[in-house]
Amino acid sequence: MCKEERLERYDRLYADLLAEKDRIVSKMSVLRAEDKTRTATYHQLMADKLTVQTMLGRFEVYGIDAPEK
Repeated sequence: MCKEERLERYDRLYADLLAEKDRIVSKMSVLRAEDKTRTATYHQLMADKLTVQTMLGRFEVYGIDAPEK
């Protein structure tokens, strides 16, 4: 795998993580509006959100920015 392919894969991973975070936040908002913040689903979404945020944070630590569109 050449450097360009690796960079493309990192860009795709970063973009996918951002999209996943948006999906999670959207689902959490719906549950919050329904006053279902104490459900197992909400708690699992919170854990997923924190996991994704941690992964995105690793990118930032290593100086990898959001991919250009």
